Amino acid sequence: MSDRLMVATRKGLFLYERGAGGAWNVGNESFIGDPVTMVLSDPRDGALYAALDLGHFGPKLHRSDDGARTWTEVSVPEYPAAKDDDDKKALKVIWSLEPAGADRDNALWAGTIPGGLFRSEDRGESWVLNDALWSDPLREKWFGGGFDDPGIHSVCVDPRDSRRVVVGVSCGGVWITEDGGASWRVSTRGMYAEYMPPELREDSAIQDPHRVVQSPQATNVFWVQHHNGAFRSTDRGESWQEIKPPPSAFGFAVATHPMDANTAWFVPLVKDECRIPVDGKMVVARTRDGGESFEQLRSGLPAGNAYDVVFRHGLDVDDTGDTLAMGSTTGTLWASNDQGDRFEVVSNYLPPIYCVRFV
Repeated sequence: MSDRLMVATRKGLFLYERGAGGAWNVGNESFIGDPVTMVLSDPRDGALYAALDLGHFGPKLHRSDDGARTWTEVSVPEYPAAKDDDDKKALKVIWSLEPAGADRDNALWAGTIPGGLFRSEDRGESWVLNDALWSDPLREKWFGGGFDDPGIHSVCVDPRDSRRVVVGVSCGGVWITEDGGASWRVSTRGMYAEYMPPELREDSAIQDPHRVVQSPQATNVFWVQHHNGAFRSTDRGESWQEIKPPPSAFGFAVATHPMDANTAWFVPLVKDECRIPVDGKMVVARTRDGGESFEQLRSGLPAGNAYDVVFRHGLDVDDTGDTLAMGSTTGTLWASNDQGDRFEVVSNYLPPIYCVRFV
């Protein structure tokens, strides 16, 4: 069971701790006033990472080796020099951070906007752009969704083979490497894009997966919340089957149970321009049978006049699979100790929440 939770917001990072009675309370506050776009708790050495977006001063990355009591600034990914101004790229956001595998001490992956995948071998002290993905001809088709530029928001490292990595790109599809990033292929068979002309509907390199997660227990199983619905793969991401969480298949967040590959949670919204809960009622959709059926979990969530959006990284489940945390753009943080059967409000007064992650 995880008794600590990192909550990254538009105005700081809050580290919550669960007390003996089960209540969550703030134990530490860091970077107050600064937007924190992504956080990582590295299970290999206990290090915490926080990525910041300081606007005029650019993105920054900090590491803590003492549980967030102190932070050390480390390096951020840098794009290589361009041949001309048209090719020049600069880091805008660190959108994903993941350990590169239990057998890869000190190694990290970072996904960024505008669409770069970087690797560090020294706990963030230096970064190298993955040139194979960056130079793939199909990358020319990528484009921005909510941002002007495409971005890599999901990095799934296979727990049984760290050389196999699956990444999600908005908008650019799902990409797979079997050799640690030396080569890549896009794999979206079964997905479709309603926002494109009919002849491009199934084009792999323009699909918009909002979030990609992998089952730690059955590593052949993946879940995707896509712009045009939700999808599941049972063959390591080679093909995808559409599923339909109620009351809407649109959303951003998805989480999967760490030990039950058939259980996953989604947070449905009204799609496209509106992007609020359906009928103003907050709901979490849970399946326990691989997407064949869903329950709509509402206990403890707003039953009306709700305008909360849960971003891609705003939903997480702890290593027991029982405790959920969920944060929204209105600054509300919820927690559930029973897989979502009932949610309780932890705070109504946080800044807009970008990411929640159990420590």
